[in-house]
Amino acid sequence: MRVFSRMYDWVIRLARHPKAETWLGVISFAESSFFPIPPDVMLAPMAIAQRERAWRLALITTITSVLGGLFGYLIGYFLIDLVLPLIAELGWQERYDRVVLWFLTYGFVATLIAGFTPIPYKLFTVAAGASLLPLPVFIIGSLLSRGARFFMVAGLCKWLGPVIETRVLRYIDVIGWSTLALLVAAGGLWYWLA
Repeated sequence: MRVFSRMYDWVIRLARHPKAETWLGVISFAESSFFPIPPDVMLAPMAIAQRERAWRLALITTITSVLGGLFGYLIGYFLIDLVLPLIAELGWQERYDRVVLWFLTYGFVATLIAGFTPIPYKLFTVAAGASLLPLPVFIIGSLLSRGARFFMVAGLCKWLGPVIETRVLRYIDVIGWSTLALLVAAGGLWYWLA
């Protein structure tokens, strides 16, 4: 099934759209709080297609991602009380308390890890707000980790663009399905261990 190659073609067309930077910002914002597709999927092809604008694209992605993270933080901060009775009813109170304690103990490090790795960032933004992680700690950690991630992606695409594009295109479906399988396995492992 060539699902990922079709998605890649769609993203490349979107990357060349006159409003591409706006779409990149919208996707980056949404991914940090509720949207499932990471902005790298759009940032990388855009940085390959417009290598002279790679740093600008990384900056747009970083800023809008952190703003989206703040939205996720606010969701956790203001709406967690609506969800807590459901957490208790489902028998997840102990797990929730453990996550809150983990965030209170390792909040800055957790934000750094979550912002840089492929772990869904939205989980951490909402959890940071719910566990009352100090907002300056959250913002600084998010700026550092998201910035490092997106500037690294843009830099690699700027310098290795043509090489990356030909190799990625050749194996895009294998990479996509492998990544999806790893995410499902990681989610299952996290659920099992939590």
